[in-house]
Amino acid sequence: MPNPTAAMIVIGDEILSGRTRDSNMHHLAGQLTSVGIDLKEVRVVGDENGTIIAAVQELSRVYDSVFTSGGIGPTHDDITADCIAAAFNKHIDVREDARAILADHYAKSATELNTARLRMARIPDDATLIDNPVSAAPGFKLENVYVMAGVPAVFEAMVASVLPTLTGGAPLISATHRIERGEGDIAGPLGELAHSYPNLSIGSYPFQKDGKYGAHIVIRGNDQAEVDAAMAKAAMGGS
Repeated sequence: MPNPTAAMIVIGDEILSGRTRDSNMHHLAGQLTSVGIDLKEVRVVGDENGTIIAAVQELSRVYDSVFTSGGIGPTHDDITADCIAAAFNKHIDVREDARAILADHYAKSATELNTARLRMARIPDDATLIDNPVSAAPGFKLENVYVMAGVPAVFEAMVASVLPTLTGGAPLISATHRIERGEGDIAGPLGELAHSYPNLSIGSYPFQKDGKYGAHIVIRGNDQAEVDAAMAKAAMGGS
């Protein structure tokens, strides 16, 4: 049985402009890999309703799960929740369960739950809340789409909340071998190795150090014995 598949949509003009460096994709990829879910595609989109809606609709049809980050805060450009609702033709408004979470959180610090903060309680009908132990404002799941914050600490906490609920497959096994030869020398044998092991992902990552060329051969798969066998052949052929 193949592993479940996933995609991610990173939302925000600040990512596309280079103002903010995204770390959420790296974190999510590692977490999904650990439970045997294959992250197949990542898209970075700006704060544009039509673009977000189209990406959500397309990726949710293709993959088992879709994860979004960004755009669920209190400001005018935080439009993700509305776009998710529109993508699935759901009504969205302030929901009492989310409002209660925010009211309790802000009451503890004697902070006003004003109109802007209340925007974070706008949740589509039929969505399930995702816990946010860092800053309280919940994410949510609608259909097979998990909608989470862009702030890395909050995103990571939400992933931790979601991960136990996901059905995974066989965790990915990875092995690496360093070869002190250029890629031009190993390309032929490496191609033959990849042909012999079609169930494995075999990659070559070149480097140059002290005027010498080499490559790291990385072999990934779900079967430890198969990965070990392929790596043994790679080491013999590249030594």
